[in-house]
Amino acid sequence: MVAEAHPPPPAAAPPEARPAADALARSLTITDAAAAHARAKLDKRGTPDAAIRLGVKGGGCSGYSYVIEFADTPPRERDRVIEVGGVRFYVDKKSLVFLAGSALDFERTLMFQGFKFKNPQEASKCGCGHSFTVK
Repeated sequence: MVAEAHPPPPAAAPPEARPAADALARSLTITDAAAAHARAKLDKRGTPDAAIRLGVKGGGCSGYSYVIEFADTPPRERDRVIEVGGVRFYVDKKSLVFLAGSALDFERTLMFQGFKFKNPQEASKCGCGHSFTVK
């Protein structure tokens, strides 16, 4: 099961005034593998009812860095909440702009194990793969 976060269209705007592609352009997909790994980390931490906060912040050697951290508090007023496999993920609206069209996956290879964003807005990444620039 894959879940996507879509911002709701403005309630007061008539349908013809809403951008047709807005929901798709701002979607964020979380794979089952990412949700299962997040569930395992929350259980191991002893906080199965906590959530995972996803975001983007300025910094790193390329300009922006991904943020993935535990969230022990309720979502903030402007957060989008995505639930996959019984795990809640919070994403703030500003970060969602940089994550639009992305997928959060969990990868396990010989050289890497962890969460990985597959972001179509990335123009380039640094050598370590933890920071990026946007198109």
